[in-house]
Amino acid sequence: MSVWSKLVTALRGGVNEAIADVQALRILDQEIRDADEELKSSKDSLAELMARKKVAEQKCTTVSNEIAEFEGYAIQALEKSDDSLALELAKKIANLQKQLNLEQSTYNHFTSNVDKLRDAIKQADHNIQHLKQQVDTIGVTANVQSVQEAVIQRQNDSNSKLSVAMESLKRIKEKQELKSALFNAEQELAEYLSEDTLNTRLETAGIIMGDDNGEAVLARLKKRQL
Repeated sequence: MSVWSKLVTALRGGVNEAIADVQALRILDQEIRDADEELKSSKDSLAELMARKKVAEQKCTTVSNEIAEFEGYAIQALEKSDDSLALELAKKIANLQKQLNLEQSTYNHFTSNVDKLRDAIKQADHNIQHLKQQVDTIGVTANVQSVQEAVIQRQNDSNSKLSVAMESLKRIKEKQELKSALFNAEQELAEYLSEDTLNTRLETAGIIMGDDNGEAVLARLKKRQL
């Protein structure tokens, strides 16, 4: 099953989003590890192909040198009019040429496969690194968001506690203001009652005249006429 099929299965499994996200990250992590192992095996195979290519190249070089060597001998035989030896050398050269063609074909085969496998490994390595970066980014983002969420929650809790404290302070202040007002009212009432009692006692003693005395009323009316 491909990585994307596994992810789709995880998302369609009837689980909630949080669990699905965790499963998806675990699947991706496992796929990355598997891809790393496959990439390592591919690199080992590439190294082996490159070694075989080198051996084939060396064989081509060796056979080419032998052909050049025997061609020199054949020319010398022709120069000495030794046609029999020249023909024998020519046959040897023809066999070496066939061998060189085979070695060259083998070399070309290894060269083509090395180039293809090298390109595939390069692309696979790029894809794996990109996927690792994406997963790391997701992890870092998740951690940052978790911290932010915790900070916001603490801030909300602090604001809530502060709000409760402010309400308590407000109630305490209102109670204190009410108590102070009651104290002042009681004091004013006490002073008023004390003054009223004193006036009553002075009137009773005949020291002062009350406002409802006839003479006092007459004196007030006379003042209006002035």
